[in-house]
Formats: sequence, C-alpha cells, structure tokens
Amino acid sequence: QVQLVESGGGLVQAGGSLRLSCAASGRTSSIYAMGWFRQAPGKEREFVAAIHWSSGATYYLDSTDSVKGRFTISRDNAKNTIYLQMRRLKPEDTAVYYCASGRPMGPRMNDYWGQGTQVTVSS
Repeated sequence: QVQLVESGGGLVQAGGSLRLSCAASGRTSSIYAMGWFRQAPGKEREFVAAIHWSSGATYYLDSTDSVKGRFTISRDNAKNTIYLQMRRLKPEDTAVYYCASGRPMGPRMNDYWGQGTQVTVSS
C-alpha cells in the first residue's frame, strides 16, 4: 500500500502561482510513477501531468493545452514527494487537485489516490 497526502492548495488571484506537494508513504519502493489530476465542479477528473519515479521523465497530456507552459511537475526522491508548480493561474484552473500513483505513467495511472487539495483562482 502507498499513502498519498497532498498539500499546498488555497485561494490565489488570477496570474498568481501555487506549488502543490504530494508526499508518499508506505511501500514507496514500489512506486513506478506519480502524477496529478484535477476535477473542476461539474466536470470529469482530468489528467494533468505525471513523472517517472526513477528516471524523472515527465508526461504532460498534449490535449491539456491550458496547462502547457504554465505547470511543471517535479520530484524529490529523498523526500518521497512530487510537486506541481503552477504559474499564471487562471480561474479555469479552479479544481480539486489529486495526486495519484501507479502504472502506466499517464492518464490511466490509478493505483493509489490522495484525498485532494482545493485550488481556487479568483478573477
């Protein structure tokens, strides 16, 4: 079992920045990849980004044009933590952001989930 705990969400004005963190515990040696999803009110959960645990390779879903160039995923293996640096935030980025772990790396990664952290961007 792997436990995931997100933090760093909050209220920010449009154009601002936030950094989300997701700390993993438990069987961290079994982690293949971790990533971020988000779910806005009334919408389906969507994939944002993922990172391969050992190599650090990243994957951003091309169709998520709204985050390209603004969001960056990174990891700190020593802390068993991944981050999502979000810049130039827009009101449409408002959502609950979830951390996930599993394989394959990408939108179908769903072995373990965190509880989510709320990000609200005001206009």
